[in-house]
Amino acid sequence: MDRRCRERQAMLRTVHSEDLSSTVRLDYCRDRLEEHAHEAGRGVAAGRGGGRGRGKALRTLLKRNYVDVNVLYDIGHDELEWHSRTVANFGHSGLWSLEYKRELTSPLCIAAAQGYTECLRYLLEHGARPNLTAGGKSALHEACENGNHDCTELLLEHGASPSLLSEDGYTPLHLCKTPQSLRCAKILVRHGAMVDVSSEDEGETPLHVAARHGLRHHAQLYLRYGAEVNARSASGETVLGAACAGAQGPQGPADQNNEGDESDEDVYLELCRVLLAYGANIDTVDDERRTPLHWAARNVQRPLVELLLEHGADINSLDYNGGTPLSSALQNAVMKPQMQPHLVVQTLLNHGSIKMWPLALLKVLTACAAAPKTVEILFNSYTQIIVTYKWLDAIPEEIVQEHQAFYESLFALECKPRGLQHLCRSALRKHFGKRCHLLVPRLPIPKSLQRYLLLEPEGILC
Repeated sequence: MDRRCRERQAMLRTVHSEDLSSTVRLDYCRDRLEEHAHEAGRGVAAGRGGGRGRGKALRTLLKRNYVDVNVLYDIGHDELEWHSRTVANFGHSGLWSLEYKRELTSPLCIAAAQGYTECLRYLLEHGARPNLTAGGKSALHEACENGNHDCTELLLEHGASPSLLSEDGYTPLHLCKTPQSLRCAKILVRHGAMVDVSSEDEGETPLHVAARHGLRHHAQLYLRYGAEVNARSASGETVLGAACAGAQGPQGPADQNNEGDESDEDVYLELCRVLLAYGANIDTVDDERRTPLHWAARNVQRPLVELLLEHGADINSLDYNGGTPLSSALQNAVMKPQMQPHLVVQTLLNHGSIKMWPLALLKVLTACAAAPKTVEILFNSYTQIIVTYKWLDAIPEEIVQEHQAFYESLFALECKPRGLQHLCRSALRKHFGKRCHLLVPRLPIPKSLQRYLLLEPEGILC
C-alpha cells in the first residue's frame, strides 16, 4: 500500500461528525464503493439485486477502510471553471473563475436520498446518527424530498425526529411536495409529526405547501390530523389563497404534480372543495388585500371562480392597487388565451361585478386587443359606449388584421347607437341584476332567450 493511500485511510479514521469543519472529499470513497460493489457479485444493477449489491459493497468498504459511518463528505469542488461572456450577458470574452463550492453530506443522507434501504439499514445498525444534519438537511429530509417511504419509515424506527427543522427552517412534511411523497407524509404523521409547524422564512405550514402544489390527498391527511385550515403565512396568505394562487393552468395528466389521471384544473378544484368543506374562510385577504377570488380570476380558472362565487365570495373586493377580480382576469386575458378568459369575464359580470369606468375602457381595450372575445363580452356589458377614432389608433394594425371581422363591426359603431336587440338585452340585465345567473337554471327559458338574461358573446356586434 503506497503512502498516499495510507494517508487517506488515516484521514478517514480520524474525521468524526462532531467536527463539522473537517470533511473528506466524496470522489475517492465513491470510487472505492463502486469498485467493491463490482467485486461483490457485480450487483450494482437497478432493482433489488442492486440494493443488495450496494449494501454488500458498503460493508466491504467500511471494514477495509475503517470509515466512520457519521463522517461528513464534501461534495463541492475547488477548481477553475469556464464562464462565457458574450454581448447577451454583458461581456465579449470568456474567463476562468476560481470558485469554491462547499456542500456537505453524509453516507446516511446519500442512502436516504437514493432510496438504498439496505445501505441505510446497515449504517443505522452500526451507529449512524439519524438526526445528523449534513449540508443543512437530515437523512429524513432527504428521504421525504425524494419520496422514499421505506427509508422514511426505517429512519423513524431508529429514532429520527419527525419534526426536525432543516437549516432553512423546513420540517420533513414541508418537503413532501409530490404525489409520490404521500406515503412518506402518512408515515410521518403516524410517528407524531406536527402538522402545523410553520417554516421559518415563509411562515407556511405543510398544509400551505400541499395546497400550493395541488396535493388534495396530502391536504386531507393533514386536516384529519388537526391542521388549521385558516392558517396564514408570513405574507398573510391563507391555505385557500395558496391553492388558488397555485392553480396556474392546464398542465394535463402528464404533469408530475397531478394525482392520478386528473387534470391540473380538476386537481385544484377538488382541493378547494375539500378546504371549503373544512371551513376555509373564503374572503380572508393577504398582506396585499388579495382574496382567493383575485387569484382564481388572475389565473383564469373559471370552475374555481364559479366555486368561490357559489360559496359567497365578495366579487367586488378591492386589493391594495384598487383592483377587483374582474380587473385581475382582464390583465391575463392575452397571456392565457387557451384558458378562454372571456368565459371568466362573462362569469364575473353575470354575477354582478362592477364594470370598468367607461372612460377607462380604451386602456382596457388596448391591453386586451388580442383577445377579441373578451373585448366583446366587456363591450356588450354596457348599454351604450361611444366608439371614437382613438380606439382604432390604440390597436396595433396586425391585431386588427388578424381579427378583421370583429374589429370592422366594432369600428362601424363609431358615433352610432346600438341596435334595439342589444338595448332590450341590457334592459333585462339591468332589471334582474346579479340574479340573472340564478333565474336561467330555475326557469324553463329556451336557450335562444337565455342570452337576453346572461351576458354572452353575440358574434358580430350590432
